[in-house]
Order: sequence, then C-alpha cells, then structure tokens
Amino acid sequence: MSGTVYDRAERQYPPREVAPSLAGAAATPFWLDDPRRPVELPALHGGADADLVVVGGGYTGLWTALMAKERDPDRTVMLLEGRRIGWAASGRNGGFCEASLTHGDANGEKHLPGEAAQLQKLGRENLAEMAQAISRYGIDCGFELTGSLTVATEEYQVTELAEAAAGDPGLVFLDREAIRREVDSPLYLAGLWDKESTALLNPARLAWGLQRACLAAGVVIHEGTPVRSLHPEPGGVRLATDGGTVTARRVALATNAFPSLLRRTRLHTVPVYDYALMTEPLSAGQLAAVGWNNRQGLSDMNNRFHYYRLVDDAPGRTRILFGGYDAVYYFGRSLRPEYDQRRETFERLAAHFRATFPQLDTVAFSHTWGGAVDTCSRFFSFFETAHNKSVAYAAGFTGLGVGATRFAANVLLDLLSGEETERTSLELVRKKPLPFPPEPAAWLGIKATTAAMVRADRTQGRRGPLLKALDTIGMGFDS
Repeated sequence: MSGTVYDRAERQYPPREVAPSLAGAAATPFWLDDPRRPVELPALHGGADADLVVVGGGYTGLWTALMAKERDPDRTVMLLEGRRIGWAASGRNGGFCEASLTHGDANGEKHLPGEAAQLQKLGRENLAEMAQAISRYGIDCGFELTGSLTVATEEYQVTELAEAAAGDPGLVFLDREAIRREVDSPLYLAGLWDKESTALLNPARLAWGLQRACLAAGVVIHEGTPVRSLHPEPGGVRLATDGGTVTARRVALATNAFPSLLRRTRLHTVPVYDYALMTEPLSAGQLAAVGWNNRQGLSDMNNRFHYYRLVDDAPGRTRILFGGYDAVYYFGRSLRPEYDQRRETFERLAAHFRATFPQLDTVAFSHTWGGAVDTCSRFFSFFETAHNKSVAYAAGFTGLGVGATRFAANVLLDLLSGEETERTSLELVRKKPLPFPPEPAAWLGIKATTAAMVRADRTQGRRGPLLKALDTIGMGFDS
C-alpha cells in the first residue's frame, strides 16, 4: 500500500469507524474547561493613563507586564485584553515549553547561522529563568522538565535521527527496540531523546498564574477590552477601545495571530489553524500497555507532524493529548470562531491515534478544539518599533511560543527602554522575515506549498522544486 503510515491509517480507520470515539467530545479546549478559571475582570470604561500599556493577554503580554513591574515596581502598568486572559493560543496549545527560540536548532542555523550558538545559550537560560519564575510565584501549572522524543515513522527518517545524535552528546539515539521500550507504538522505527530542552505544563494554568502574579504586582488588567487603534501624541500614545481611551508613555503590542495595530507588520504573519484531541482518562492497564514512564513530549518527523503527550488532570487520572498534522489557512487571513472545530481533521487525528496506539482502540475523546497560530516565514519571532520607539511589537512564534514568549517580553522591554542590550543587538531582533503576499496570492501560495509538503512526506522526504525555491529565498511554510 502506498503513502505514509498515516495515509494507510486513514484507510484502515475510515470516518465511520472513528466517529463513535468523537461522539461525546466537548467542542472546547480541554485546558480552558477548568473550574479553576479566574472570574472575568471588568472591561475598561472611561479614560485612563499608564506608563506602560500592554495590548494582549496571552503569554507575551502577561510576561511583559509582569517583568515590567519586576524591573520598576513604581511604573504604572495596564494590560488590555480583547476577550479573556489566555483564551486564544496561550490556552489552546499542547503545553510543550521548549528552550529553542528559533523553532529548533536546525532552523536557527538556517536563518541566523552567525548567532545560532548564542541563541541556543539564551534559549536555555530563558527556560531556566522561566522555571524559576514559575516556582517563585507559586504558579501551579504542572511544570515538569521531561525532555522530548522525536520518532521516526518512515525508514528514511531513521538515518536522520542517528546522524543528529552523532553530532550532539546531549541527544540519545534509540533504535526500534529501545524506542518501543520507552513508548510502545508499532509505528516507531527509531527515536531521538533530548532530555534537557523541553518541559511540559498546563498552558491555561500558566496564563492564569501569570495573571495572578501581575495583579499582585500592581498591574491593572481589563478583560473584554479590544483596542481598536493607537495614535501618537506628544509624550506618548493614545489607545482607543470600545469603552474609553488610554494614554500611555510606552506601548507593547502582543496580539500575535490577530491583526496588528501596526499596519507595516500585517503582511508578516498569517493565522494558521492547528487542531487537537484529548482522550478520556486512561485506566491503569491502558497506561501500562503504552509505557511512557518518562513522560516525554513526543512528535514525529513528517512535514505535517503530530505532537502528543500525557496529561494529568487529577490524582490517578491521566489522558493523552494528540494534535497537529493538519495546518489550515483560511482565505483572507480570516479568524472566525467556527474555524475552531473541523470535523474532518478530528476524524483524521482519531484514525492516526488508533494506528499509533492500537492497544488503545477503545479509548474515546473528551475534547476537540482548534486555534490560530501566528505563522511567519522564518517560523520564529520578529520585532518592530514605531512612533519614535514608544511602541514595540512582537509576533511570529509559529506554534513554539510557550517558552519563547518570555524571551520576547524581555526584548520588548529592552526596546522600549531605549537601551542597547545583548538581546536588542541580535540579528533575530534587528532582522525581520520576508512578508507573505496579499490575497489572493497568499492563499494560492500557501495551498501550493502545503501540497508540496504532502508530496515530500510521500516521497521519502524529497523536496520538490517549490520547496527548494522557498528554501533558497528563506521563506516557507511549516505546520
């Protein structure tokens, strides 16, 4: 039978067979379906002013607000969130917190070879500092430094993993028998265990913990307060919201996948929807059948890759999150609530889950959800300043922002301070990725690139003319 193991899985488990496992699933992100979610904070009404206004209540905004108060406790800081803290990407991701600031070391070498080693060092420092902050503020988000497993599901990928391990003493190559002792799946041909660069956590509880830390530090937070526009004024910036206006000396924009308030940056990102499933709690016997005693975060090597992990939501209650593969771009850079659910993707993921873990073929799913990823053409964050450097902007994390957003928050504060630092001198900060074209070229280009990636997965990873051309100009598309 032709195609990848996942093509074969879809034929083995067609929609009529996997649909019952999805029948009772809640159409909401598992992480946000939590009784510990904080009570909604009031929206802004009337006028206000602050030394620093942060726009966006995801990780980038929360870390920026919190560390602004750490740097200067007397500074007045206000955070404005259009809906709820952590409701978008920060509350919908897989909870993988990686040290890499560049969507993997290989991608960093490709785009910024002159400072790749420095960025690896800064990324490791950032992850350690993040762990310290989570402990210091008492944030109960299940942070655990498990490391990660990358698995080969096709023969040609085995050599790639072996070569990667040979060049790095921090990586452990696992042959077929060894990887199946770690996590038992008939699809696995080999694995690469990176024991130090990845932590797992509960993403929504991290956001809510940061919210509590911000409030305790004196940050004023308004939810339900979308910022519609910003206008420079003598000595600062005026921000217009539905309920009033705010005047700020400095502004940090942390809106990520949503349209930027700086028009010059709007073509640099596209929102791409990613989807995930959460299983019902597994029995002790089901867990034992899988193994996974070291609890690593796990992903495969395909262009359209899966990510998955164990999740403990109560003592003795463990589930599996299984997501990725489809990355869907909707015409016009559009963001709509109905895009959070995509039946065909959930059925595809359910089929892939059964093929990965046939010993769990009776397990049902409790939650299905999706959300937008702020994709840029180099796959990691970029920065911009405006209005005489009174406004700073960061975006483009491309699905690897749980850890990198904290580093970006430090960059934003450095840029707004006007001081030259190690971070602001980085080419990562000074150089922006190539923009995506306007419509309809963006839609056509992304669709063509996605099709080329599918072909590459089905032809032993061989990259065709389009992917090679995109590699040459430093622009591409990643799931």
